[in-house]
Parts: sequence; structure tokens; C-alpha cells
Amino acid sequence: MEPSHHFVAAQGYLELGMLADAHERLGLVSEEERIHPRTLRLRVQLSIAGGDHRSALAVCRQLNDLAPDDPAGYIHGAYCLHELGQTEEAREMLLNGPETLRDESIFFYNLGCYEARLGEVDSACAWLLRSFQMNEELRRFASRDPDLEDIWEDLRETIDD
Repeated sequence: MEPSHHFVAAQGYLELGMLADAHERLGLVSEEERIHPRTLRLRVQLSIAGGDHRSALAVCRQLNDLAPDDPAGYIHGAYCLHELGQTEEAREMLLNGPETLRDESIFFYNLGCYEARLGEVDSACAWLLRSFQMNEELRRFASRDPDLEDIWEDLRETIDD
């Protein structure tokens, strides 16, 4: 199924930061398109952009049920759990997700962040190093990530070894 013009418009509005317009256009997609994984992913992104992590998490769970091998539902769902103060549950969501997650550098990066927040410095550094091997850009991002602030020194030492 090709995306409708309403879906494409909603995606464009989201990219422009016009969240209300994006919501409005997304509400105009057909019933069939409304439950398509790409539409659910867009709804998740819209909810996160609007700071509504509870709604985003609910949609992530729908996406996980509908497309269990799609890493997006797990990655975004875990992020929402973390933002809601449920970091252990976020870690468990990722670790219990499908094998397809292991193809995503952000899977390892987020696990590193969650472990860091939970005080597990060694495993945090190991996960983060794996993410850096897959995507060098994450190394620069990590140096500014407040979730990693408490382990920056440990991470630098690990990288330099």
C-alpha cells in the first residue's frame, strides 16, 4: 500500500515542527492506513515530539503487536519508558525484543544509556562501544548526552584503552 497524500502531508508537517497540522492530517488517513506500521511509527514520532510519552508508548505496544520484528516499536517504546522514569523496564523491553534490534546501532546506544542511568558502568561502556563501532556519529552525540554525564570519564578511559 502506497502512503496517502494525507500521510505524506502529516510527515511533512512533523518535519516542519507543525504538530497540530500533522495530527490533523494523520486523522484523515483511511482506516486501513491508520493501522499500517508506517502510520503507527509516525504517530509515535508525533507523540514523542509533543512530549506525550504515555500515548507514544501505547502506540509502540500496538506496533509491537502488529509488526513484532519491527525494531521501531521497541526502540521508541523503551525510550518512552525511560522518559517516564521506568528505565529498568526500558532496558528489559530492548533486551526482550526481536533479533532485528541487534542490527540497529541505537539499540546498543540506548542500552548503554539505560545501564549508565542504572549505575552499571562496565556494561554501559560495553554497549556504547558496540554502538560506536556501528555508527561513529554516536560517539560525538554521547559526549553531550546528559544520560551519560556520570560515566563520561569512564567512557573516555574505555575508548582510549
